[in-house]
Amino acid sequence: MKIYNTLTGRKEEFVPLVPGKVGMYVCGPTVYNFIHIGNARPMIVFDTVRRYMEYKGYDVNYVSNFTDVDDKIIKKANEEGVEPEVISERYIGECKKDMKGMNVKEATVHPRATNEIDGMLEMISTLIEKGHAYVAKDGTVYFRTRSFKEYGKLSHKNLDDLQGGMRSLLISGEDQKEDPLDFVLWKPKKEGEPYWESPWCEGRPGWHIECSVMSKRYLGDEIDIHAGGEDLIFPHHENEIAQSEAANGKTFARYWMHNAFLNIDNKKMSKSAGNFFTVREISEKYDLQVLRFFMLSAHYRSPLNFSASLMESAANGYDRIVTCVKNLNFLAEKAQGGLSEEEKAALDEAKKFVAEFEAAMDDDFNTADAITAIFELVRFANTKASGVSSAAFLKALKEEIVTLCDICGLIVEREDEILDEDIEKLIKERQEARAAKNFARADEIRSILQNKGIILEDTREGVKWTKV
Repeated sequence: MKIYNTLTGRKEEFVPLVPGKVGMYVCGPTVYNFIHIGNARPMIVFDTVRRYMEYKGYDVNYVSNFTDVDDKIIKKANEEGVEPEVISERYIGECKKDMKGMNVKEATVHPRATNEIDGMLEMISTLIEKGHAYVAKDGTVYFRTRSFKEYGKLSHKNLDDLQGGMRSLLISGEDQKEDPLDFVLWKPKKEGEPYWESPWCEGRPGWHIECSVMSKRYLGDEIDIHAGGEDLIFPHHENEIAQSEAANGKTFARYWMHNAFLNIDNKKMSKSAGNFFTVREISEKYDLQVLRFFMLSAHYRSPLNFSASLMESAANGYDRIVTCVKNLNFLAEKAQGGLSEEEKAALDEAKKFVAEFEAAMDDDFNTADAITAIFELVRFANTKASGVSSAAFLKALKEEIVTLCDICGLIVEREDEILDEDIEKLIKERQEARAAKNFARADEIRSILQNKGIILEDTREGVKWTKV
């Protein structure tokens, strides 16, 4: 299995720190509102990475945080006249609802920044003791960026070039920095803000220190994979490396994975441009499984363009797989018998699509090619399955498709709702009317069912129905 490592700029063979185990940290959302579809991409992408690793037999410790103390949370709380934790609790709950809709698995641990303050105070103290941080007059604690000689190794930025750009960005209160590149670890409280006691001042942590501490607590000083959107490479992930490695004296993460940006109709998503969509808004128009399918239709490191036409295409593609599985189940209900020699040969042939799927996923999690392999398997199943196929053959084909889709987090087999007694009677009456050549009554019943949202399809294998 090869992973493109942002740190080295190349694909590398994945070798875990501990054989058979994977420690993975994924930066989660700041919970001040509903998550948007830009948040959804890393959630879906790295959930799929996790699923594939579990499929390959790894025990994955998957940690993804909630940032529950932030200027945006405080601003919203003040606007509503409530405490900040009311806002964060509300939107953590809403985020989990959307994650469930997208079939994103619960993390092994979902740490919250406000529960990890003691660990932050401890790491900041360590950095001060080692000379990597200092306390300003007002109690602000800054990381001494130039003390970490490898700063810039993830983003491949030069310190001197960065300093030239930073001089013009200094804001009021930051003139107490030793260097414009130094960044905040701890900051004094402001009026109306939540705060915690510290040796330096009453205040709260800087954003970057949060993930370093949560990763250390739940995964250890050194981890296998750190992931997130490419917008986090600099400065957030760069600063995490500096803090963690300066404090712990060890390599922070061996593999860094970053998904590319999501654009809307070929433009950057922004509220001011009127092209900003939350996952909840998308769920009003599409099954969120369609959104997941769409997100996986491109390689995670490729920019992805969101549009209505592309979502419709994704809906059609997803429906092709669901329909195939439904047909296999329908045929299997009436089929009997074990595998014939011809069917055994066909199942052996189907294994090549599984191999193609795995080859795509082993090559830096190329979900676009992996989904192509699923489509090839679906086409194969549609060709080979019929009313004379054995139940064992039909179930085996279905299981192959469902297994590969499950790795991608795609739910393609759902239990049909049980029809109520009146509808069941109408379907049976229509069949009897057709047998008696009373086609007028049969057509009348079809119309009645259609008005109830039940669409009938007469096939060689019997009557199929779908609910719309």
